[in-house]
Amino acid sequence: MKSSYYLVIGSGSIARRHIKNLKTIFPNAEVACISASGRALTPEECDADTVFTSLDEALANCKPDFAIVASPSPWHLAQVRQLAEAGVPSLIEKPLADDFSLALAEMDALRPHVDQLEVAYNLRYLPSAREMKRLLDAGVLGRIHSVLIDVGQYLPDWRPQSDYRLNVSARSDLGGGVLLELSHELDYLTWLFGRFKQVYCVTGQSGCLEIDVEDRVDAVLSRDDGLVITLHMDFLQRVVTRTCKVIGENGTLIWNIATNSVSLLAPENQSKVLFSDDAYDRNAMYLSEIERFSLVAKGELKPLVSLEDALYVLRLVAAMKASARERKSVSIETLEP
Repeated sequence: MKSSYYLVIGSGSIARRHIKNLKTIFPNAEVACISASGRALTPEECDADTVFTSLDEALANCKPDFAIVASPSPWHLAQVRQLAEAGVPSLIEKPLADDFSLALAEMDALRPHVDQLEVAYNLRYLPSAREMKRLLDAGVLGRIHSVLIDVGQYLPDWRPQSDYRLNVSARSDLGGGVLLELSHELDYLTWLFGRFKQVYCVTGQSGCLEIDVEDRVDAVLSRDDGLVITLHMDFLQRVVTRTCKVIGENGTLIWNIATNSVSLLAPENQSKVLFSDDAYDRNAMYLSEIERFSLVAKGELKPLVSLEDALYVLRLVAAMKASARERKSVSIETLEP
């Protein structure tokens, strides 16, 4: 007899990763899967022990220890609410939703369950991310003047085994586009530097990818203490780029997420690698995320990425879209849903 039971909603690449990792961490558990779209699945297709045709059917058969919601973001809120009302803790793939106003409207219903709901911004588990957080919290740079963030990768290279134009990232109806797909950057900039007051943003479609969502974004975020973040995001760079450069009074920190490293550029052209582990197995982030969330589900830990954290990311996305649409700076704090 299985000792525990877990449910994964979705059957795409991230859902299959979670199923595999659940089996690794909990080898005696039963892992069930349902297709986010409601289509019939076979256990072999998603490597689950059991498949169901709907969330209703899954919950009628067994109460999971926790669920992982890995469906397209437009469906997250309804699925999470149903799970929460059934008393099932949920780890929700990012982003929380595809629409800030809809997410805000759901908060009253979800707020009683916030201690058992977490959003999967797994980049926070990357060792270089934790080192970056430690260094900034320790004040190694002194006063921070500005931050430059650059993230980009050619979308057809993400999952070369499939037609990228059919994937979530490329489709507005499934919550695609640079802002939502690359919202890890919006989560970590808030985690590292706090919240911001104003944003000016320009978005664009290059026309190179035959998709109906933005494939490049440039934004400037600012606040009253003078800190400015310049952010570039795209689906177009042919070489993977993912960096965060922090300029401070004592030097400059360069976090290279792609190589899992942190370097310090100090006065007199001194450069020092403070952390580096390019052999790190990135699946370990997902394993750590599940292991920690299992303790959240038991009530032993608070969520690492709360609903409020994830809601603020959606607020940023909404403000950036409003700025691009209105071609002016927009207040993040007072944004009307």
